[in-house]
Amino acid sequence: MKEKTVISTIIFVTLLFALTILCVSPRISYADAPKDVKIEYNQGTQTLAVTITHKSMFGGMHYIKSVEIKKNSASISMNNYDSQPKEVPFTYTYKVAAAEGDKLEVNVVCSMSGSKSASLTIAKPAN
Repeated sequence: MKEKTVISTIIFVTLLFALTILCVSPRISYADAPKDVKIEYNQGTQTLAVTITHKSMFGGMHYIKSVEIKKNSASISMNNYDSQPKEVPFTYTYKVAAAEGDKLEVNVVCSMSGSKSASLTIAKPAN
């Protein structure tokens, strides 16, 4: 009988520990990576629009913390944030000088878990 009590106590303590970890660690319990990243480049205004789908119920601690922009594999801009807009999806815009044939890459990083990337190659302007 004493053996069953010891096993029950061990199971209870293990479950209590696991529950505590889930409640204390937001990364495990309610953080999700960015769902989608779309980028569009306007050659006329030389503006890069980065549209991010990232749901967050806890904006003060779960948000898009950085957006890195690369042109032809070289980092040209690192943008750090400490919150994100409440509406989803949301768009950040950046001034980026690019010409036909340049490849733009964007990497978006969540403050808690995961990242998402997108890229595009600048096409010849339409006449």
